[in-house]
Amino acid sequence: MRSDKFVFMSASGHELAARMEQPAEQPRAYALFAHCFTCGKDSLAASRIARALTEHDIAVLRFDFTGIGGSDGEFANSNFSSNVEDLVAAADHLRDRFSAPAILIGHSLGGAAMLAAAGRIPEAQAVATIGAPYQPRHVAHLFADHLPEIESEGHSQVTLASGRFEINRQFVDDLDRHDPAESIGNLRKALLVLHSPTDEFVGIDNAASIFQAARHPKSFISLDSADHLLTAKRDAAYCAAVLSAWASRYIGMDARDEPREDRSAEKDVVTVSETGDGKFQQRVVAGRHYLTADEPESVGGTDTGPSPYDLLLAGLGACTGMTIRMYADRKAITLDRVSVTLRHDRIHAEDCADCETTTGTVDRITRTIVLDGVESDEDRARLMAIADKCPVHKTLTNEIDIVTIGGA
Repeated sequence: MRSDKFVFMSASGHELAARMEQPAEQPRAYALFAHCFTCGKDSLAASRIARALTEHDIAVLRFDFTGIGGSDGEFANSNFSSNVEDLVAAADHLRDRFSAPAILIGHSLGGAAMLAAAGRIPEAQAVATIGAPYQPRHVAHLFADHLPEIESEGHSQVTLASGRFEINRQFVDDLDRHDPAESIGNLRKALLVLHSPTDEFVGIDNAASIFQAARHPKSFISLDSADHLLTAKRDAAYCAAVLSAWASRYIGMDARDEPREDRSAEKDVVTVSETGDGKFQQRVVAGRHYLTADEPESVGGTDTGPSPYDLLLAGLGACTGMTIRMYADRKAITLDRVSVTLRHDRIHAEDCADCETTTGTVDRITRTIVLDGVESDEDRARLMAIADKCPVHKTLTNEIDIVTIGGA
């Protein structure tokens, strides 16, 4: 996966901060994601769903609305209408630089804005909302106590979960200018409504209103037990999986109709690249398989995947288990299960009796093998001996020539 930061211009002339998440191979489709009210492009829901969609070969553009996060402009001068204009500008940028978005996704108020903008993005075939309100005005309940001051003074400082913002009367007035029934009824695109029945900010009745206002094809998915912000990783991953499967029917990306390129020809090639998410996170592509590598939080990482040394130990452990299993099957040795536990340390060379190095430190990998169901000590000894014959063990203990090639 690639994750690139850039800016593009809004219709009002502001630079909007954006991030494009792209799969390792050519995307099957491009999606545009709209974040929730005051949340920003790097909210948990936006970032996790975007990254998860890349695993389904969908590229995702997410960005900060005017006055939010890294984007220029004053939030106090923005409103629902400007959010809609920002979405149209983002779709224009996608069209010019990559490809027009085929999938439109909006979270919370971003979902309401996406429904309003969808009619101006003709290439889009599928629109999905996540925890979206039916009426844009619904968002005003978050600062209901400030509405009298906004009405009398023209503005008020409001503290929300994502920070402190100035809300102007024009923002509130603009919420009432939009007719969701008209924009949703005239959508003419496939619609998916995802909503949690226990959403603590936007009630499930909003999902029912959106669904009833829409024409077919339309679908509803319940995000059981999910909170409004999708703070649990499993909920974001579920949304992405559902979105990919659902959208495939409408945008011609069904794997049965368009076979995915066979990566098995490159089974001996592993590609590792920075994701741009966190300080150390890496995307690992090995044949048909994807992994995430990272460092623990204690050294500045985000702990979203195993560390490089964890992966090294995993390679040795997996190879050990496979080699033992192959030998046991070939020699008809009873073996119910093999498990391998590994640990990496650095020790003083003088403490290593079998090492050629006599000064400084050496790397030590301690490998503990458990063999369940072996019937005799003789068979157990044979299986333990074969562990050192595993190819990765041989690679680590042989002389290794690492050739580094620089590129542009």
